Amino acid sequence: MRNIAVINQKGGVGKTTSTVNLAAALAQCGKKVCVIDLDPQAHASLHLGVSVMEQEISVYDLLCGEAMLCHARRWVSPNLAVIPANLDLAAAEMELAGEVGREVILKDKMDLDTEEFDFTIIDCPPSLGVLTLNALTAVDEVFLPLQPHFLALHGLSKLLRTIEIVAKRLNPSLHLEGIVLCMYESSTRLAAEVSRDVEEFLQRNASHSPVWARAKFFKSKIRRNIRLAEAPSFGQSIFDYAPNSHGAEDYLSLAYEVLASDEVRSETALLNELQDASNVAPSQR
Repeated sequence: MRNIAVINQKGGVGKTTSTVNLAAALAQCGKKVCVIDLDPQAHASLHLGVSVMEQEISVYDLLCGEAMLCHARRWVSPNLAVIPANLDLAAAEMELAGEVGREVILKDKMDLDTEEFDFTIIDCPPSLGVLTLNALTAVDEVFLPLQPHFLALHGLSKLLRTIEIVAKRLNPSLHLEGIVLCMYESSTRLAAEVSRDVEEFLQRNASHSPVWARAKFFKSKIRRNIRLAEAPSFGQSIFDYAPNSHGAEDYLSLAYEVLASDEVRSETALLNELQDASNVAPSQR
């Protein structure tokens, strides 16, 4: 199973849109996917047509109560589930302030979950507080959605530093897997220039930390598309709302790219196992 956090402390860059539609695309490809909504605005939940009424269990009860993932999980389709949020989650930061081990509550609950998924994708809030730390300790990979404008680099070094600290102190397997360019307009020179600047920034700083040394730009770019902006108001992913749109095409392409990297990982792991087996001394066989 792959656990992924979609994170950017800057709002309005396509974070929730990418979380929901990548999850829906992977589900379309036959993968079993769970979305965890860690944003108090609950936009990922609403995007998938799920709203939490008073007294209903949400991710807040997961972090601040005794609820387990199975109690909060809602199935959106046969292959796609969501752990929804609501505004109560905004109080979690304060309530967990004095809690010992507050950064690993979500990880502990995920470890106890008996439902098997191919992918768990966490939509993080646009901040670097306790909620985001819970996400970063519970996953192995970080996807960074980025809008190609000159403010894209603003705060990027701080975000990378946060990932590095969490990897060092709480989660050694954490790394930045890749950057997704959203709201991309190929006809503009600005998009190409900012993409180049971010890529050069990563290359320049790759030697500083192994946490982002292997980070890449996904080849699939999410073009600016009005259908992507309209879909959340109908409580649908782009594949339900406008399956023939550029938005659906782009997120399906991104899903294929993610699955391709999954196959490479499996092949590499198999080769490593074979290599280890071939290195075993005859007396140990």
